[in-house]
Amino acid sequence: MPQHADLIVTNAVVYTCDLAQEWAEAFAVADGEIIAVGNAADIGALSTSETEVVDADGRMVMPGLCDVHTHLGSGGMQAAWELSLLPTDTLDEILAKVRDRAASLSPGEWVVGGVIGSPILEAAAKGGFLPALDEAGAGHPVLLRDESWHNRLINSRALEIIGVEKGTPDPEGGKYVLDAHGELTGVLQELASKVAEDAMAASVENPEERLRVAFRTALRMVNSFGITAAQDAAILEHNLRALADLDDKGELTAWVVGSLPSRPFFEEGAVGEELYAVAGNHRRTHVRPDFIKLFLDGVPMTRTSAMLSPYICHGDHEDPDFKGEPYLSLDDVAKELERCCELGLGAKLHCAGDGSVRLALDAIERVRKTRGDGPTFQIAHVVYVDPEDIPRFAPLGVVADASPYIWFPSVIQDSCANQVPGATFERSFPCRDLVDNGALLAAGSDWPVVPLPNPWLGIETLVTRANPDPAVPGELNPTQRLSLPEAIAVFTRNPAKAMGLGDKIGAIQPGRSADFIVLNHNLFEIEPNTIHQTQVLATYFEGRQVYDSTA
Repeated sequence: MPQHADLIVTNAVVYTCDLAQEWAEAFAVADGEIIAVGNAADIGALSTSETEVVDADGRMVMPGLCDVHTHLGSGGMQAAWELSLLPTDTLDEILAKVRDRAASLSPGEWVVGGVIGSPILEAAAKGGFLPALDEAGAGHPVLLRDESWHNRLINSRALEIIGVEKGTPDPEGGKYVLDAHGELTGVLQELASKVAEDAMAASVENPEERLRVAFRTALRMVNSFGITAAQDAAILEHNLRALADLDDKGELTAWVVGSLPSRPFFEEGAVGEELYAVAGNHRRTHVRPDFIKLFLDGVPMTRTSAMLSPYICHGDHEDPDFKGEPYLSLDDVAKELERCCELGLGAKLHCAGDGSVRLALDAIERVRKTRGDGPTFQIAHVVYVDPEDIPRFAPLGVVADASPYIWFPSVIQDSCANQVPGATFERSFPCRDLVDNGALLAAGSDWPVVPLPNPWLGIETLVTRANPDPAVPGELNPTQRLSLPEAIAVFTRNPAKAMGLGDKIGAIQPGRSADFIVLNHNLFEIEPNTIHQTQVLATYFEGRQVYDSTA
């Protein structure tokens, strides 16, 4: 161990997230790693005339946070280049924003933005919305993403560009939604969205530069919230190439673990075996394409999630016994997981329904019996999990990838409650039960499904299960509250382990990367319902300051 430090953090209240030593006064860093943690006097002895000293002025310091489920490229692209919409925006507000953006564009440019709330998409799917969107677009093609990012709303000009008209067959895995009269509504579900996304992307000049700007924007944003590690939940080769380039230049300010889609995604690019074969070319110290992404179903809002109980029936046009259909069979999922084992890659399995969660667990159980512990398997998003399946996570070594950001503030829950049976909905996000049954629970934002990748909202709602906005009363399954230390672990050491970085990040302890943040207050001295007001004053990545709130 080096006897002298490059950097010392002192006069701090250090919450280490190290169970062997939870609190400290100071720590020392050399060559980007933590070399000692302890009291101020002992750590001060490691200082030389060349040591940088960070006086925390008595503030709380903790490890950099981890986001186990995000989309850095998409989030950065939206923040840097696209129209920002809120899921709470009304129809009139959306149209006004589209109208303003269209007025600023050159002829032929697309109006691209998001996210629109599920209630707006539901209303648009009934028809009659296209004329208003066409008027707002003023001749420009318009593409708006919903809050799940599984569906899109486009106008007539965009439909014309992609060659879709009444009677056009649906693409495999997707749907061009028609109204009760058989007319196009402009709503695209699942992989029909990719058709529009591909056409929009083809119109963009210099996409490589736009992507570099998008990632730089994304990194600035996540660093500002204290995030220093992220798992991109669906990453293609052009994203990996851009991240590798940033790392080669010393500009990557977070660890990025990539999840490689096994089937066509919403962006154009190689997937499956073709992607697996080239992803390793872009591996770097901080870029790790170590997971495969499997989609087992869609989203509850459009009744494309696979459920164990039938969806709520709203009339004769709906089958009262419909439970949704998984995209893959048990044999298919097991085969994909066997391939993960062969390649030495983990898997992130998108499961938005309790039926798909059970399917995933059944497939994992089959593979574990023949392959042993093997690679890490994560189930996202554990929205609905049947009580019988909760005890299966820990014995199978399955990570529960939760998205507390989606609970509050969000209108997704209102839409889900309109589709999912009440008994199932009331068991939403069973975090307490998962933790009590020994499951490794890790949190992700799913940004840009949510407007900002703000982990402090997620930590608060894990503790309170209540809406951070006092003007909006409501709790979601309050029996599932976590303690503050448990909630912090869900954003630090748990996702670090889930991403395969458990020996490098997630705690302030010797041998770990010097990724840490300085906060404006002590989380343990404030009311739980004010955690969302937490401000990150400084973020350090490998001992280097990458965010300063005063800059």
